[in-house]
Amino acid sequence: MFDQLLRRLLAPAPAPLPLAEGRLALAALMVRVARADADYTESEAARIDRVLARMHGLSPFEAASLRAEAERLEREAPDTVRFTRALKDSVPIEDRAALIEALWSVALADGSRHDGEDQVIRLTTAFLGLTDRDSAEARQRAAGATGTT
Repeated sequence: MFDQLLRRLLAPAPAPLPLAEGRLALAALMVRVARADADYTESEAARIDRVLARMHGLSPFEAASLRAEAERLEREAPDTVRFTRALKDSVPIEDRAALIEALWSVALADGSRHDGEDQVIRLTTAFLGLTDRDSAEARQRAAGATGTT
């Protein structure tokens, strides 16, 4: 699945992703956000696992396995725009705010905000066809759910 998704992301016009590949692309985007500040912490990895488990009904082991695969994909994958384009084509507009909320949850996992993480989320928000307000509301929901500000 990893190689197939990587080929899809590198295609000139990526086709909509099947469910499993969409999960992996989102997980890799969460890893990209967590790594954006050059300090990928255990708390961020654990948050990714919890978000994946909640969003997709995975066991803790399955979520950790998906995250490990996503870490590899994130290292080898193209720019954030390709991830986002593939997700946009696969996720209905009404469900995209949940993706941004997941990204904010990861960005806030270490208790602080960093410019690099904010930048990846801003870019993703715009390419998903969402507004800054949508992102701010998603950030507030994520902060409320995690007890951070």
